[in-house]
Amino acid sequence: MPEVGPLLRRWLMLLLLLGTCALAQAQRLPQPTPRHAGDDAAPAELATTAWRRDQLDAWWSALRRQSLAASDQLALPADLLPPEDATAWRPVTMPDVRARPGAAVVNDARGYEMRWYRLQLPAGVDEPQALYLPRLVTLSAAVLARHPGGGWRLLLDNQHAEREQWAQPLWLPLHATGTEGLELVVALPVPAGSFHAVSRIWVGPRDVLEKRWQWRVRMQAGLPQAVSLTLAVLGLFALTLWLRRPDEAIYGLFAAAAAAWMVRNLHYYVSLPASPVAQDWFWWATHASMAWVMVTALLFALRFARRRARWLERGLIAAVVVVSVVSMPMWLRQIDMVVLQYGVTAAVAAVGTLWLTLLAWRERCTELRVMALALLIGVAIGAHDLAVLAGWAWPEHFFWMPFATLTVMLSFLHAVQRRYVGAVEQVQAENSQLQEDLDEQVSVLQAQNAQLREVERQQALLLERQRIMADMHDGLGSSLLSALVAMEQGSMSHEQCVEVLRECVDDLRLVIDSLEPVGHDLVSLLATMRYRLGKRLQTGGLKLDWDVQDLPPLAWLEPPDALHVLRLMQEALNNVLKHAGASRVRMVTRHHGSYIEIRVEDDGAGFDLQSIQHGRGLKSQIKRAQRLGGKLRIDSSPGHGTRLSLRLPVERKNPG
Repeated sequence: MPEVGPLLRRWLMLLLLLGTCALAQAQRLPQPTPRHAGDDAAPAELATTAWRRDQLDAWWSALRRQSLAASDQLALPADLLPPEDATAWRPVTMPDVRARPGAAVVNDARGYEMRWYRLQLPAGVDEPQALYLPRLVTLSAAVLARHPGGGWRLLLDNQHAEREQWAQPLWLPLHATGTEGLELVVALPVPAGSFHAVSRIWVGPRDVLEKRWQWRVRMQAGLPQAVSLTLAVLGLFALTLWLRRPDEAIYGLFAAAAAAWMVRNLHYYVSLPASPVAQDWFWWATHASMAWVMVTALLFALRFARRRARWLERGLIAAVVVVSVVSMPMWLRQIDMVVLQYGVTAAVAAVGTLWLTLLAWRERCTELRVMALALLIGVAIGAHDLAVLAGWAWPEHFFWMPFATLTVMLSFLHAVQRRYVGAVEQVQAENSQLQEDLDEQVSVLQAQNAQLREVERQQALLLERQRIMADMHDGLGSSLLSALVAMEQGSMSHEQCVEVLRECVDDLRLVIDSLEPVGHDLVSLLATMRYRLGKRLQTGGLKLDWDVQDLPPLAWLEPPDALHVLRLMQEALNNVLKHAGASRVRMVTRHHGSYIEIRVEDDGAGFDLQSIQHGRGLKSQIKRAQRLGGKLRIDSSPGHGTRLSLRLPVERKNPG
């Protein structure tokens, strides 16, 4: 199955070629089958009259008055009416065109020429007729008809649409000719010796000619307006993209080309200004903007080349600036430079397009090739329009440039789409490569983390083993060694030996209990201790009052901390058993917001705090409490028992 990209390019090129052929074919007037009387242009005769400016103004004033008057008779002096002398008329071959020079002086001093085109409609035509003139480049047209009494009546005064006359086909519905026939005269004033273009004049059945007229209006005015609207939307979209990404110059150039084309086509959807000065500037803007359309289009296309020819870009811009400035109506108001202006534009377009074609051939870039093909078509169409504009050829053709612009813009959209798709594919490829690299790094990190966790576990086991060994050496080991030495020396009785061994067993149980997972629950830890020491307290004659309330979990409570708590409580209970002479001991827990409290209270003999505050046992307990991040307090007096209070923080920031 072929790839989508090459297939799409082939279809695009085929459509461009078919579109060009269709435009050439579209210039031919449609010939319905079977043939009608209106299928051939009406034969015409021509008479010319030299006029001054005041006569032309009087002619237009009379036509305006006639349009408002109720009279059907056109009241004008003989010198402002079609000639009555038969010798003044001669057959004329239509279309009638006088070519436009490269630059010509145009002013009122040279006078004007009224060109009268006479047509004879045969008698006996009963169906409605119409007059259709496809292309007309003169001053405002008028159509007169011979009155049965010998005078003239006005059928059409085109002064209201003079400024759009060059782009709007002339259309005039007529009544049936009846038994007398009808003599028509199309009056077309032009500056003396200047350019004018008058296509063939069609007179025939209204229903036949109306289809042709509607088709011409759509192709000559409607379609360019639709193209301009489409380009306006695309240009606005490109402008928003360029404002968000100023580094992407292609979007800015696309928007500039669309804006220049909007100015170029202003005459299709904006009425020309009434002031002669404003009209000169209006036409200058519409003509000069064609050069800016071409130069921005070329700059856009050249941005897709791998190597930029800055000298060519500067040369194209300089040429367009020079011709735009020289053709301004501020110092050359009386000179018609339209042909020269468009000739320079065509030269700029041809040079830039040939260079672009050479680059496309060398670099084998698909986007450049498509744009070069579209621009070559545009240059060919531009040459056609220049010939039509100057009157050198195809006088009845309308201008093709709107369709060429649409073709070029489609090629530009194709190039932008290709670049966008390429960028997306590149990003996807880079993302895929990054994902592969990331997956590889993740695998490496996971392996390293597994090794690190294993090392940490081994280290934790080692540290815990060392801690247990240190505790057993300092506690259990020391007690057993002391008991062994005493037994060898005979200084320890059997009962004392049993007591030492019992304490060693209790100490061993504490170490084991501290290793049990209690989930940071201090109450469970104390309950385990109660179970371990319950029988010993009962044997010693002590009754344990258990006043333990629920406490919040301590996140910092780990096995080493649990052992410290257990040793503190064990030391407190051992002191009660050995020294207090108490009958009851009470274990109390309370939660006080930011800290918790564990108390051991007995009803024993008590003692004087001053006499024991420097003892080793008390100092050892205070150090354990500090390691836990808490505080230890002992309250006692002779005859009033003893109370030991351990306060521990709920959240410990720094370990003790």
